[in-house]
Amino acid sequence: MKIILTHEVSGLGAAGDVVDVKDGYARNYLVPRGFAIRWTKGGEKDVAQIRRARKIHEIATIEQANSIKGQLEAVKVRLAVRSGDAGRLFGSVTPADIASAIKAAGGPEVDKRRVELGSPIKTLGSHQVSVRLHPEVAAQLGVEVIAA
Repeated sequence: MKIILTHEVSGLGAAGDVVDVKDGYARNYLVPRGFAIRWTKGGEKDVAQIRRARKIHEIATIEQANSIKGQLEAVKVRLAVRSGDAGRLFGSVTPADIASAIKAAGGPEVDKRRVELGSPIKTLGSHQVSVRLHPEVAAQLGVEVIAA
């Protein structure tokens, strides 16, 4: 099935790309969650609009991504969350929580979709998080989760 991506999807493409995927993946995952729309001849007009919007929000060059990477790696990110006696959290830390903590710590504004967690953060302590700034540049960020 041919679809038009409306958001960046890891391993598939960026917003505005026209890709061919299996029917079930498009019908059951991408389209219901708003990551894609079905391709039509009229949808080609949407592609140009999506690409213009992507260009505005996108980090254009590798040099710009490297400068933002330096800013991110210099920031000390601390998150205060509710936890139990054994150090386990009530819930988990989400990419949106990390993006807002980066901004609160004085770092650059980061889109929550660019924050990649290797596994869910469900304990107190220090954790490593990757922020994908450009297809070729990713910043490794240390996040300290403390009890609130």
